Amino acid sequence: MLTPAEADQLIGQHLQCLPIESLPLAQCAGAVLRENIYAERDQPPYDRVAMDGVALDSHAVSAGERSFRIQATQAAGDTPLTLDAPANCIEVMTGAVLPLGCDSVVPVERLTIERGHATLMPDAPVEPWQNVHRRATDTRQGALLLSAGQRLRAPEIAIAASAGMARIRVASQPMLAVISTGNELVEPGEPVLAHQVRRSNAYAIVSALREHGFQRVADDHIRDDAAELRERLHFHLETHDVLVLSGGVSMGRFDLVPQVLGELGVRTIFHKVAQRPGKPLWFGVAPSGAAVFGLPGNPVSTLVCLTRYVLPALRGSLGQTPQPVQRMALAAPVSVTPPLTYFIPVRLEQDDWGRDWAVPAPTNGSGDFTGLAGTEGFVELPPGPNTYVKGFVTRLYRWS
Repeated sequence: MLTPAEADQLIGQHLQCLPIESLPLAQCAGAVLRENIYAERDQPPYDRVAMDGVALDSHAVSAGERSFRIQATQAAGDTPLTLDAPANCIEVMTGAVLPLGCDSVVPVERLTIERGHATLMPDAPVEPWQNVHRRATDTRQGALLLSAGQRLRAPEIAIAASAGMARIRVASQPMLAVISTGNELVEPGEPVLAHQVRRSNAYAIVSALREHGFQRVADDHIRDDAAELRERLHFHLETHDVLVLSGGVSMGRFDLVPQVLGELGVRTIFHKVAQRPGKPLWFGVAPSGAAVFGLPGNPVSTLVCLTRYVLPALRGSLGQTPQPVQRMALAAPVSVTPPLTYFIPVRLEQDDWGRDWAVPAPTNGSGDFTGLAGTEGFVELPPGPNTYVKGFVTRLYRWS
């Protein structure tokens, strides 16, 4: 069987990179940037007033002047004024261009203004360039502001706007289909019999996909019937970029998904990974190029495989910069018996020194999804048999 690292590599080799589209800036929130963005001009583009007050020549203060005639007012957005004489000052507003001939701003709370004159309070300091945001101290014209592969959150959208980008080239959102299989599944809100279970995996998968910025997500439920599976999967393969299935990939008599996918021309890349939970994980590629992830139906296995493989692969298909692997120390020893990579849910707690620790929170088997409440994610432990002591540092995968 494959190791998780080998499964990662095969998925990355076969998942297509999504095309690029140009969108208006207002529609780019959450998208992944597919071009570099450079500074349109210096930032700030001028010596910028940083506080409401008066702008003056600091040399006049050094020469003993403490009271200045208010020559004019400079508001943000106005053409810069010029100081007529060192004995004058200009009232300025935050964000305004620093008037020519001035090199310092004294805030209004350090002034007494009376009869057209601004007098400095005795303890008011005046230094060259105080309360002035100097031109180009943030970035120079032509500097790289955003690199391709970054996700566009509110700060990145603001930066792109400051660079004058009315439209941005971003990765197209993939068309995703989340498909759960099984005769035993019943929708929330519908009557449920003693031998049936609620359809919960699909809701978890859709929620996780949308939480990670994927919005074009369809949802379907297919019974364990070969003809129905063939018809519905054929439709989804023709209309979606990625299929994420839950259930039907193990070795039972009614685990029909691999067989039906094969009949539809989907090529199996791998089936089974040496891990627990989630060993039956299946991955293949359709003639259309659509990628298919077959996740085991047990809820814990579904969420672990989604977080460990599907979400990182989808981010890669968007051209997103890979997230650095977070590492965390165990807060208690964990024994791993089988020769399989072991994923164990954890809560995060801090010790008296403020250090984060991964507290093991094992579930009552891969069907016990209620045991995941309050967990932050899971850690990946090497195959056993072995006991990993408190303080053992390993990879942490967060649910979100």
